[in-house]
Amino acid sequence: MESLNFIIQYAVPFLAILTVLVFVHELGHFLVARWNGVKVEVFSVGFGRELWGFDDKHGTRWRLSAVPLGGYVKMFGERDTVSVSDSVSGDDDERPMTEAETRVSFHHKKLRQRSAIVVAGPLANFLFAVLVFWIMNAMFGIPKILSAVGTVMPNTAAEDAGLQAGDLVVSINGQPITLFRELSEIVSVNANVALDFEILRGDQVVRVQATPREWKDPGENAADQAAGPSRGLLGVRPSMEMVQTTRTGVVEGLKLGFEQTYFYSAKILAGVGEMFSGERSSKELGGVLSIAQFSGEAAQSGLVTTLRFLAILSINLGLINLFPIPVLDGGHLVFYMVEALRGKPLSEKLQDYGFRLGLGLVLLLMVFATWNDLERLIDKFG
Repeated sequence: MESLNFIIQYAVPFLAILTVLVFVHELGHFLVARWNGVKVEVFSVGFGRELWGFDDKHGTRWRLSAVPLGGYVKMFGERDTVSVSDSVSGDDDERPMTEAETRVSFHHKKLRQRSAIVVAGPLANFLFAVLVFWIMNAMFGIPKILSAVGTVMPNTAAEDAGLQAGDLVVSINGQPITLFRELSEIVSVNANVALDFEILRGDQVVRVQATPREWKDPGENAADQAAGPSRGLLGVRPSMEMVQTTRTGVVEGLKLGFEQTYFYSAKILAGVGEMFSGERSSKELGGVLSIAQFSGEAAQSGLVTTLRFLAILSINLGLINLFPIPVLDGGHLVFYMVEALRGKPLSEKLQDYGFRLGLGLVLLLMVFATWNDLERLIDKFG
């Protein structure tokens, strides 16, 4: 029974979300390949044995495969020869392409066309995130957490000042505020500074004075703490019941969708940069198990949370595929950049070595991320 609950709560949402994102990514490759006259032989969601499929009028085999952890688009002519099988010996041989085959071959397309086809997958993920955010903004609105106190933490400046759960902060030092974000911004830059709070408590206006305490990120050692920036800490958490939702217009919602996609992209890249620089621990890197856990938690939290998670994960997928690692789309683009500089592509042998190296790096990264997931599960469940 517990296994069945786990499958329903985590595995099903994870596979549903992953299938949507893989389909979107591969659809980007597929559409731009078709627009550039490339014949697409297979469009597969998943790997391995085909569970279900059909052929469209253009000769593309659409497949749903047994291992639902990814997918691919197989384009005709990814090399300059065609493999043929000998019906007598069963051996494979290669022959030059005919003129008709060359016209629909990926390998024979111009460099800009091949580059466009490769970059279309990640781009589709970014545009899908914009679309999801747009739908959320226009249909469900943008939630804004009001400047209400949900919880007063013990032994903090807020407790010393007499702040109480349910208090609505309407101004600080005479500056009107309505959002909890505004409260946090003022407090964070006023460590050890006495601040005058005007509060609505029930139907009464109360004025209190609080002095945010100085707080520094402890880092990994004393030297990190001494060098790190400090900020003011009041010691309150917001009330999640005091949320104001504002729907946007169609145009405003679309513009905000692009801004949100850019914001999360920059935030994810900044996090990756901090891992490389040592500012953040690589233990934060999560793998398939973490994604499955977050997928299940998002699904249990409702449609809005699921859509937000779907958009953010789509951005992650787009960014990861642009990393300059052979096997990923970004690796192909690096090869194309070299081709543009040299005036001719790298040798097939060198590209093959590059792809093997890239595959090894990706597999090592997956193993490391999964190990982090397992350590977190062990810590959680003992």
